Amino acid sequence: MADHELEDPGTSTPVKLSRRDVIKGVIAAGAASSASYLFRGSTASAQASAPGAVERLITLDVNGQQRRVDVMKQETLAMTLRYKLGLTGTKLGCDRAECGACTVLIDDVPRYSCSIFTHTVRDKKIVTIEGLAGANGKLHPVQQGVLDEQGFQCGFCTSGFLMAAVGFLKTNPNPTRAELAHGVSGNLCRCMDYDKILTALMRGAEYMRKA
Repeated sequence: MADHELEDPGTSTPVKLSRRDVIKGVIAAGAASSASYLFRGSTASAQASAPGAVERLITLDVNGQQRRVDVMKQETLAMTLRYKLGLTGTKLGCDRAECGACTVLIDDVPRYSCSIFTHTVRDKKIVTIEGLAGANGKLHPVQQGVLDEQGFQCGFCTSGFLMAAVGFLKTNPNPTRAELAHGVSGNLCRCMDYDKILTALMRGAEYMRKA
């Protein structure tokens, strides 16, 4: 193992260092730097958040439950629901607010969850397709209507249509077929069977009025 000569800055006297000594010195310097970095990080976290900063660990009201979740500031609600909370009934289709597959209710209003930042809805009530049925497992009237009429084919867009219809029917419980069609017009079906979908949703509206 070769030795290296360095000058002692205090005496200008050559000092012999082995390769082992050099490696030990590098490791020690790295450990000191890491400790300093960790110390600075703990101090910064204890301070108040800077203006414009977003808290990552937040609580969401989802389907009547308080859910604690760690989210990034640029994370969409659809991503949080599916990949953090395991609510995969909310589908990701276009992921650009065009198809409606990711529709959920936010304070009873249908919204595209793919275009909403999660941290903006921490104080609102969120309902997904998993939250429509009653606690006893009884289907929501619109779900029952879709089941009875077999209104969908592949089913990928089903949850989005259901959430849009439920939200619309809260404001117009007795719509005409044309009004309901307009109410869910923000949702697309890749199977293109809109006539059967509307028939099923109208049946669901009828069940809601009788509930």
